[in-house]
Amino acid sequence: MKQITNISRILVGALFIISGLIKLNDPVGFSFKLKDYFAPDVLDIEIFTPFALVIALFVVIFEVMIGVMLLIGYAKKFTIWSSLLMIVFFTFLTFYSAYFNKVTDCGCFGDAIKLTPWESFSKDIVLLILLLVIYFGSNYMRSFFSKSSQKIIVYTTFIGCLAFGYYVLQHLPLVDFRPYKVGVNIKEGMAYPPDAAQPIFEYRWTFSHNGIDKVVITDGDFPKEEGNYEVETIMIQEGYEPPIHDFTMERDGKDFTSILLEEENLIVVVVYSVSNSELDGFKNIKEATDKAIKNNYKVIGLSSSSLEVTEELKRQNDLNFDFYFCDETALKTVVRSNPSLIKLHKGTIRQKLHWNDSSRLIFTNNN
Repeated sequence: MKQITNISRILVGALFIISGLIKLNDPVGFSFKLKDYFAPDVLDIEIFTPFALVIALFVVIFEVMIGVMLLIGYAKKFTIWSSLLMIVFFTFLTFYSAYFNKVTDCGCFGDAIKLTPWESFSKDIVLLILLLVIYFGSNYMRSFFSKSSQKIIVYTTFIGCLAFGYYVLQHLPLVDFRPYKVGVNIKEGMAYPPDAAQPIFEYRWTFSHNGIDKVVITDGDFPKEEGNYEVETIMIQEGYEPPIHDFTMERDGKDFTSILLEEENLIVVVVYSVSNSELDGFKNIKEATDKAIKNNYKVIGLSSSSLEVTEELKRQNDLNFDFYFCDETALKTVVRSNPSLIKLHKGTIRQKLHWNDSSRLIFTNNN
């Protein structure tokens, strides 16, 4: 029992630390996931939506702390009970998401490891079993450190988490796990390979004839049946979806994506929502984009906000470029800062910058 307890303790502690650090690397992304859970059609607790980022930071730092405390055996009773309560809550959440198909990605490991709701639920069940082993074998837990050393480790971890969280919020995630990382070509990321798997659909036809209902299932062909009918289409196997599948650059009802992604020197100002943007950042954006224009770069804005709203933003901040439209969810995936800067060369991402770092924009001659 002693060995099983300590192995369980190491596994759970390590997993908590890894999971917490991945999410702490991108707390803004985790806050988006929390907003999905807070939505009316999921948990219906929109009152917490404005505090999603604060809650996200608290949860991920707490997760890392609990992982460290499990490993070193600090505050044993508090740590075990906190772990149990946390995993019971997340087990309920992942089951709810899986059973009712509400949130298709739990965000347990951020964008680093994608898990389906049922995979997340299975993972939580395993963790719950391991934590119960730790709970019933808690007498076998021993620390390899003195009390004073334990406190130093815990406090250092807490301060380190705060510092790391502050850094990524003021800049961008230290490690980018998303499809739009620096070096990626957006056009290639949107392409379908020749042998890409196609979706498979099942068509369920219900025919009514002479007072009798008959159900016929086909793969798309119209059945040779008589009478009035209704048809239900069911996807039984998803097809291939490219890593980048919802990125567009539209204006006045026209799609300019393919044209703009051929530009050799393109700066894109991403403002995924004007109403939720950090307005203080546009002074830096103005300085960087004016300099880019002087260096013969084409500059555009990309936002999900309406043309009227972006035109007002241009007027208030004296911005010398036009805005194009893109879906808000796509833009949140592209870059976490709002506003932010992206430098592209023929569709390849060369730089991604938080507005705080706009002065680091590098201008090169790609001609």
